[in-house]
Amino acid sequence: MRPSTLRALNRAAELTRQNRLTEAMLIAEPVILAADSYEGDEILRWLADHVADFTGENDTAENEKGTG
Repeated sequence: MRPSTLRALNRAAELTRQNRLTEAMLIAEPVILAADSYEGDEILRWLADHVADFTGENDTAENEKGTG
C-alpha cells in the first residue's frame, strides 16, 4: 500500500474516533476509489485488521483492564 494511502486511512480512523465521520469520509473515499485492485485488496485487509482503530475499542478494553 502506498504511504499516502496509509496516512489517509490512519487520519480517517483518527477523525472517526473523534466523531468526525464526514471529514473522515472526505479523506478516505478518494484514496479508496483511486486504488487499483491490488491496493484495494490491501486496503480491505488493513480495514479488517484495524477495525478497533475506527471504533476506539482498544481504548475501552485497556480502560476496563485497569479498573478490574
